[in-house]
Amino acid sequence: MKFRIEKSFDKDVDSISDKNVLKKLRTFVAAIEGAESIREIPHLKKIEGFSSFYRVKIGDYRLGLEISRKEAVLVRFLHRKDIYRYFPKRG
Repeated sequence: MKFRIEKSFDKDVDSISDKNVLKKLRTFVAAIEGAESIREIPHLKKIEGFSSFYRVKIGDYRLGLEISRKEAVLVRFLHRKDIYRYFPKRG
């Protein structure tokens, strides 16, 4: 599956210093790249009230994704206490 990265995701990842979390994130991004469809992406959970927004737990962090039929967009990667303040954007 194709994916692209938002600037906000890049900034979030740059601010993380925990190497184990970053390693798990790299592994997950590789899994997205190897997936043929949304069903092949592991540990994906839909966010209630939204049709195309999903999240994945990676340790104490959450990866926020927006998925359409053709591609996945990596939007945010924040600590679990902060993610739902910023993802998904309302309005």
